[in-house]
Amino acid sequence: MIQRKVCLVGDFAVGKTSLFSRFIYNKFSEEYLTTVGVRMQRKVVPTQRGVATLILWDIEGGKDGATVRESYLDAAAGAVVVCDLTRLTTIMNMKHYVELLLRVNPAMQIVLAGNKLDLLSPEHAHLILVRRVAAQLDQLLTLTSASTGVGVEDMFTTLGERLIQQT
Repeated sequence: MIQRKVCLVGDFAVGKTSLFSRFIYNKFSEEYLTTVGVRMQRKVVPTQRGVATLILWDIEGGKDGATVRESYLDAAAGAVVVCDLTRLTTIMNMKHYVELLLRVNPAMQIVLAGNKLDLLSPEHAHLILVRRVAAQLDQLLTLTSASTGVGVEDMFTTLGERLIQQT
């Protein structure tokens, strides 16, 4: 079994805390709570490759795609970069977060989360754009909904598998 630090990063109000709560507690709240600083929690994730203990850091949201305190990222082996599929700027800002994460740790395992999938129609233009951005960044994209739980468990399991494979 491995144990790895994983950071959730992204602009404010993209759903980082909601994804965190859905994954850790299987709960969702409509109430918006701003994260100040960081929240941490550990969860054991069984995967096909073995068991990974993820130490999740829910980091306060940035305003412009580049305002994460680098000290929060120290020793992180993985990250989830979250965007709000209903807000174009958050999709475009994912590039800045990925660049920051890879500057801190070039071997970091990154998964992109296109969150709030439940609020879009299947043919919405933002879905095409977020897939294009993920391809340009050469990063795995998972479409999620913290509200319904769609994609959340699979995203963290996939990240756990990638972290195990890296060891």
